[in-house]
Amino acid sequence: MQSGPDVDLLTFRLADRARALRGVRLRQDVGVPGDQLDFTWSRGDWELLLERPEVDRIEYLLELTARDGSTQTVPDPGNPRRAPGAFGEKSVLELPGYRRPLWLDAPAPAGNLRTVTVPTRSLGEDLDVVLWSPAGLPDTRPAPLVVVHDGPEYDALAGLTTYLSAWTAAGTLPPVRAALLPPGPRNDRYSGDGPYTRALCLAVLPRLRSEVATTRTVGMGASLGALAMLHAQRLHAGSLDGLFLQSGSFFHPRHDAHEQRFEQYDRVVRSVATVLRSGGHPAPVPTVMTCGTIEENLANNRIMARALSAQGYDVTLREVRDVHNYTAWRDALDPWLTGLLRELAR
Repeated sequence: MQSGPDVDLLTFRLADRARALRGVRLRQDVGVPGDQLDFTWSRGDWELLLERPEVDRIEYLLELTARDGSTQTVPDPGNPRRAPGAFGEKSVLELPGYRRPLWLDAPAPAGNLRTVTVPTRSLGEDLDVVLWSPAGLPDTRPAPLVVVHDGPEYDALAGLTTYLSAWTAAGTLPPVRAALLPPGPRNDRYSGDGPYTRALCLAVLPRLRSEVATTRTVGMGASLGALAMLHAQRLHAGSLDGLFLQSGSFFHPRHDAHEQRFEQYDRVVRSVATVLRSGGHPAPVPTVMTCGTIEENLANNRIMARALSAQGYDVTLREVRDVHNYTAWRDALDPWLTGLLRELAR
């Protein structure tokens, strides 16, 4: 993979001197039309030229078709740069204008981890929550608590506690704890599910506050996890003091009819419609939302941001030049989560 000298033209290239392949196709999520994704073979190489999409990074895979018609999808062997993801690694191209977060290169002292097992009556099972604290912060010292849907995956793929540790050590953030919530059957629980919402607000949050001295509680999630955190805050006023919502799946029939194959689509639409039609909320909280500039959820995030603002929420929607993936969510932690946490720590 290489970019042209004017960086407006991208060239993907795969060597195949013996022409062992029948075809090569680019697999991507940056909005390139399907009729522009097939490589052509010439003089020992498969090659694809594309105009640069409106993003600063591209995660991609190559679909290889063998002579016998079998296919496999692999990272680009000619590009050593990789990005982790929920469904495995992809090749990544960082384009001019992309900036890696500064905290990735800052010292990040190891924090303290422990598991808090919370019985939940509404779910009929225990939830094992991983509670993280920065080094040197005793449980009795009051501090903000970030409660995170898909918490272990968020930490592994977006470096959440590394970010908190690095910026706490640097003095950019005050000491902040994080509670990493297990997803369980996330499509059910994160789609406006009543039993899960009750478990979170009536069992998990009170138990965490009994474990560590807490000043403010911030709910955080991405995709369906963002929807579920907003749903909890709406139904249980006072349960959360702030929201950090990334690429929320706030499905709206006008923009998201293509999501109807999702088994809980109707429930998500009902949850979203309840918010949009509401005349207000008794306890609006500071809310920061982030969303990729070319991802499918952008339209519904804009609608939700306007609705929350009209209902008294101090809401900010930040649009980032990326799509729906953990690296995009990682890159938006600073300055946007940083700003929210500093505001709530005043």
